[in-house]
Amino acid sequence: MSMGGGRRGSRVSSGDIEAQRAANAEAPRIPDLLPRIAQLFRPHRAALGITISLVLVSAALSVAPPLLTQQAFDVGLFPPEGTPDVPVLLQIVGLMLGLWVVSAGLGIAQTHLTATIGNSVMAQLRVRLFAHLQSMELGFFTRTKTGVIQSRLQNDVGGVAGVLSNTVSSVIGNTVTVIAAFVAMLLLSWQLTIVAVVLLPVLVIAQRRVGQVRARIATKTQESLSDMTAITQEALSVSGILLAKSFYRQESEVERYRRENDTQRGLQVQLAMSGQWFFALVNVFLSVIPAVVYLVAAWLLQMDVAVTAGTIVAFTTVQARLTFPLMGLMRVALDLQTSGALFARIFEYLDLEPRIVEAPDARDVDEAQRGRVRFDDVVFRYPDAADDSTPTLDGISFCVEPGQFVAFVGPSGAGKTTISYLVPRLHEVTSGVVEVAGVDVRALRQQSLIDHVGIVSQETYLFHASIAENLRYAKPHATDAELEAACRAASIHDTIDSFPDRYDTIVGERGYRLSGGEKQRVAIARVLLKDPPVLILDEATSALDSVSERVVQAALDTASRGRTTIAIAHRLSTISAADVIHVVDHGRIVESGTHGDLIELGGVYARLVAQQSADYDRSASSSTM
Repeated sequence: MSMGGGRRGSRVSSGDIEAQRAANAEAPRIPDLLPRIAQLFRPHRAALGITISLVLVSAALSVAPPLLTQQAFDVGLFPPEGTPDVPVLLQIVGLMLGLWVVSAGLGIAQTHLTATIGNSVMAQLRVRLFAHLQSMELGFFTRTKTGVIQSRLQNDVGGVAGVLSNTVSSVIGNTVTVIAAFVAMLLLSWQLTIVAVVLLPVLVIAQRRVGQVRARIATKTQESLSDMTAITQEALSVSGILLAKSFYRQESEVERYRRENDTQRGLQVQLAMSGQWFFALVNVFLSVIPAVVYLVAAWLLQMDVAVTAGTIVAFTTVQARLTFPLMGLMRVALDLQTSGALFARIFEYLDLEPRIVEAPDARDVDEAQRGRVRFDDVVFRYPDAADDSTPTLDGISFCVEPGQFVAFVGPSGAGKTTISYLVPRLHEVTSGVVEVAGVDVRALRQQSLIDHVGIVSQETYLFHASIAENLRYAKPHATDAELEAACRAASIHDTIDSFPDRYDTIVGERGYRLSGGEKQRVAIARVLLKDPPVLILDEATSALDSVSERVVQAALDTASRGRTTIAIAHRLSTISAADVIHVVDHGRIVESGTHGDLIELGGVYARLVAQQSADYDRSASSSTM
């Protein structure tokens, strides 16, 4: 019975990312995405309601000054009596000033609210995406560049910031202003209004076409930005710099970055220029309208249609005030089409279904059987492997009793590390059962299972932080005494004590300020602080020199004491005392027994021991010459 992740609703598995991307590239984005974008604002309904109210009031007030302008002309300056009515004119001017002050205050409040809502939504979206990525299985990260993931989290979410912050207020405010302006124009002169809006449908059609072009360019721009982020992450990490300097390839790395940067520059120019001709056309159209209105007004006067000077001035004022909101609506429409590509990329990751999920009725590890591990006819294929391909593991069965020391050996690529990753459920079995404490790992709570298992791998990862902070990653509230006890058990306390800052020493990125042996012993101390019943040692000493190996091996021996230990060994001398040694070859266990039994058997293990002994003898002979 599989308890792994299946499809739910419209979500897709992480293995279907390319198919999903292809579908997104062809699908009309905005109509499909608007409901999901609207959902992002649901927690901010109250603030959004206040913002919308302010926008509506502000937009309505913005149309009043042109109408007051008509009154100022026709009643105050040029009344039918012929003499300016100064008291009435003062009232109209005072009302206009009051409206402008109120509008300015409403604008400030509206800006604060929209900025708060937009940035809150963006921050929540970024955390939601980060949390979802944390839930993805290990295989997703082995298939995807770290820089690409970072780009989705930073560049794509950052790219929609303007839409999230300004779209709602801009759409509502500009729509109300445009509608109110049209109403005012109709009240002033329906004949002149027809002249002012006759070409608007053509502009709407052109705007849609420009938006489609901008969306395609935006998608390419973000993909290029992802590649640039990936190059930066790879080339400027400590490991990347060491590699480039070791082979003197700095210039080639710069050239690789320059090529992608040139691509990004070209795409940014295309994105900036796309639509410029459209907005230039809109500007020309809206700028020419007042002149056309004057000509039409003259024609209307010749046709004995009553059009006053105040009506003409007010009409052109309203039409001029219509320009900015109308342009704003068109820009928002273009921004929405452009940002649709970014939202599609964000939702593409949010729609990924983790392959490994916790069962609804998952339970904790049974303390009565803690430390027991069993594999029953386990078959494992990587998710992206073909169904008819040779499995990485094929029919693996064994049992490790509490407190036993069991080792797995074999040639590189035999599947040893994969076995160790199946115990804490970092990968999901294709078939068969992995049990911890007598229960299928798929029926256990993830946290309880992980608390039960500790891993010390060959590639030790330390954060760019102090030694104490790195240790407390295993147990956040550990006391200083607990840290020291764990470090003494790992034979690293005296070394830490010799540093000027002791446990506050910053280890540098990935721990590069420490030697390999020191990093490994800090990692062992971190696992000891966690105190798991099951300890997995994945070739923990294979990258160390002989002196460091002896020190680390002593620490590992201490760490293994009283725990179920599963060791993946490259140097066979480190596991000769194991209770059981399983020899893995081509995904199968081909031999099992103690060191003595396997030597006597004279099979694969005996040959591996003989080969390593010969290699050691040659190395020792060379060093004495």
